[in-house]
Amino acid sequence: MRTAAILTTAAILALSAGAALAAELPGYISAALSDSARPASDTSRDANRHPGELLEFAGIRPGMTVVDLSPGGGYFTRIFAKAVGPKGHVYAYISNAGDARMKAQGKDPDNQFADIKAAYPNVGVLHGPFSGFVTPEPVDVVWTSDNLHDFHNGPTAAADLEAMTKGIFASLKHGGIYMVVDHRAAKGAGPDATSKLHRMDEDIAKKETEAAGFKLVGESKILTNPSDDNTKRVFEQGEHDHTDQFVLKFRKP
Repeated sequence: MRTAAILTTAAILALSAGAALAAELPGYISAALSDSARPASDTSRDANRHPGELLEFAGIRPGMTVVDLSPGGGYFTRIFAKAVGPKGHVYAYISNAGDARMKAQGKDPDNQFADIKAAYPNVGVLHGPFSGFVTPEPVDVVWTSDNLHDFHNGPTAAADLEAMTKGIFASLKHGGIYMVVDHRAAKGAGPDATSKLHRMDEDIAKKETEAAGFKLVGESKILTNPSDDNTKRVFEQGEHDHTDQFVLKFRKP
């Protein structure tokens, strides 16, 4: 009985701490997370992905223009759209390779984000090669989550990644933020980890990004998971959202 009581007390404390953390988020971020337009398949992932804390760390605010680079199903796109509000704007940047994959699956790339655009009028979709990254206007934030390792894979990846990072730098306003979140590989894992494990050594990410002119201005442990075995392939681990991940915040001077 005593053990049960202790566990119950610990559980209550954990829940209280989680509620307090959520309560500390700015109101516009909390509203974005509780937005009824978000599907259950997205909201069920929030406990592991910590989107509110990540947005706060990035400094995303109402009125900003944000690019969701390689947005997948739009998990962060929806949150950004609500957080920046009607005076802000969100671009989902989908690569030509991503469009080609959709066409191969019999899907229409132009309709991929139709439901999101209908729900959020401040969302636009950009299509282009990673190597030709460009935005219609200077932007405040470019964000990519669990994608940087993939940008390293392919026959022309090195040149494409260098060009993409320079394009991101050019598209950001002075003082603009480039946020990189990715699955962490072990220190010294080397460049092969991006294809073998779908992970990345964060030191490589820092070096490559700073080479384009960015300054590393922040690192967060929000998604650190010491229990994750970062020598295993991400998709052999069970749930994608349980991996140990690094969170890097770069600024354009």
